[in-house]
Amino acid sequence: MGKNDKQANKAIASEPISGTQDDKTPEPDREDPVDHPEEPSQPVDEVERLRGELESKTDEVQKVNDKYLRVAAEFENYKRRAQRDQNDTVRFATQKLAQDLLPTLDSLERAIQCGQEPSGSDGLLQGVELTLKQLLDTLTKMGVNKISSVGEPFDPSKHQAIGQVESGTVPPNSVVDELQKGYFLHDRILRPAMVLVAKPESESKAACDGEDTREEGGENS
Repeated sequence: MGKNDKQANKAIASEPISGTQDDKTPEPDREDPVDHPEEPSQPVDEVERLRGELESKTDEVQKVNDKYLRVAAEFENYKRRAQRDQNDTVRFATQKLAQDLLPTLDSLERAIQCGQEPSGSDGLLQGVELTLKQLLDTLTKMGVNKISSVGEPFDPSKHQAIGQVESGTVPPNSVVDELQKGYFLHDRILRPAMVLVAKPESESKAACDGEDTREEGGENS
């Protein structure tokens, strides 16, 4: 066998034999899957912190709500007490005045008893005078005082003029007579006094009065 034949046989031996080997491309080696734990969307410690804050805020809201309920209940009780006190004040506003008037009532009863007895006119008068004095003292303690009228200049704020009369002894526009007494309650008019007011005498009357005076003087001389 020649040299060329040996090379030909060697080339044929190196070629792959059809049908004896797998035509498919060998797949790459696959690595064994390894289990990796999924990471949570939020860290566990962050969730716990938020949960703690939520519980704390819930407690605070509950405390505030309890405090509000207590305050509301106390305010409701206060309103009821204030309303009751106001009603009592209006209802018993005249209690002190009524107590002060009781002695006056006793004096009136005693005056009536004296008037019913034979020859009891003196006792009746004294009883009425005592009753009047007690009543005036009681009114004075309550701040009620008389309005000065007779001889005073007419004051429409405290005098109510019923009429005018001519007077030569009292200045014009002055109070001549008092028909009904007036009273102050502290510095407020409780009731104005009903009065008569002086006006100047007419000339004819003044002349007549002058002649009468001269005649009387002549007779006396």
